[in-house]
Amino acid sequence: MKLYFIGIGGIGMSALVRYFLSKGDQVAGYDLTPSPLTHALTEEGADIHYIDDPELIPTAFRTMDTLVVFTPAVPHDHRELAFFRQQGNQVMKRAELLGELTRRERGLCVAGTHGKTTTSTLLAHLLRSSHVDCHAFLGGISNNYQTNCLISEKSDYAVIEADEFDRSFHHLSPYIAVITSADPDHLDIYHTPEAYRESFEFFTSLINPTGALVMKKGIPVTPRLQPGTRLFTYTTGEEEADFRGDGIVIREGHLFFDWHYPALDGREAGTLHVELGVPLLINVENAVAAMAVAYLSGATLDELAQGVASFRGIYRRFDRLIDDPRCVLIDDYAHHPNELDPSIRSVRQLYPDRKILGIFQPHLYSRTQDFYREFAHSLDQLDEVILLDIYPARELPIPGVTSQLIADAMQHREVLVLPKEGLLPELRQRADLPPVILMVGAGDIDRLVPQVAEELRSRL
Repeated sequence: MKLYFIGIGGIGMSALVRYFLSKGDQVAGYDLTPSPLTHALTEEGADIHYIDDPELIPTAFRTMDTLVVFTPAVPHDHRELAFFRQQGNQVMKRAELLGELTRRERGLCVAGTHGKTTTSTLLAHLLRSSHVDCHAFLGGISNNYQTNCLISEKSDYAVIEADEFDRSFHHLSPYIAVITSADPDHLDIYHTPEAYRESFEFFTSLINPTGALVMKKGIPVTPRLQPGTRLFTYTTGEEEADFRGDGIVIREGHLFFDWHYPALDGREAGTLHVELGVPLLINVENAVAAMAVAYLSGATLDELAQGVASFRGIYRRFDRLIDDPRCVLIDDYAHHPNELDPSIRSVRQLYPDRKILGIFQPHLYSRTQDFYREFAHSLDQLDEVILLDIYPARELPIPGVTSQLIADAMQHREVLVLPKEGLLPELRQRADLPPVILMVGAGDIDRLVPQVAEELRSRL
């Protein structure tokens, strides 16, 4: 089989690339810019170039039997995409190809405005480290496995991050689905919060009637389950739900909690005391959901306890690059107010007596326009803030929408707006950097993180 990926370096696309390379298929593709991920794919066998030119498509892939896969971020006037369409090749979105895989395997599909990458990656680790095993197509690089794609020789379970952008998750056929949250996002696509939530409700109608939905209790989604599909709720705290986490204790940098589970398929109800390998409050809720799906999939209680304790998190998901008494550097992908707020609160809880500098790169003009007040409110919890220019991704600028919009809405004045290239000179000229630095955003701020880490290590 021959596959050509347009946007091959995307985190979701690259997982599919790795899957097909592992099957011995021929893979090539285009991406806008080189990255560590595209370099890794090249080493694994993919043929990649970075100029949108049909003449650069390798000869072996210019034939009609090449399946072409693209992401919604690819512009409609992309020349290579137009070449394949005019030639008559089969062309499909990444989500459509993922959907085909969920019809071959038993898809464990994790959806939600936020929490889905951590939940799906933890779920994959729980199954992978148990007797059950799984394939996995993840939206982040697992720190346990140093990849976003896991291939199993024995399991027919496939953990899939179900992306709601452009209604991509409507192409999936889940065996078990998770909904972690449904706070309005991508309003450039959905236009109204009601339409956004309705999209999740339609997603629930796609779940296999022999499967299940695991949904956070209290989110404003009314499931449309097929007859036979089971519904389980989960939560943290004292509120009743089928699966629940409580009794949280943070002690000497370690986090413990109690996971309560129901009577299920002949197994009695009970409580499991566990340690969470990534000791953050924001991860407890994700762990409750991931453990629920792994338990429904056959993992034992001992396997769950060992898997949760050995979880090492995800690249750019509250990733501590420097953890020294004199200096802490945390890198996080948070880019929605409801992700940014708990991320900052978690830093505050871990380091209650230290001054914290936040470096934030807003992602998308439309999201900044919709949520600049909420971003400002979250960032006001920090002692200092540096705002980088907005990362546009697929969008054209919107008049009047810049990072200054967030700065002007903030209450305190310890805020600086800089272009991306101004960050390192600003940090280097300062002798009084706060001991805790949090870098956040979903654009290309990650390219700056290693340089900031190098600067900070040079001061230790």
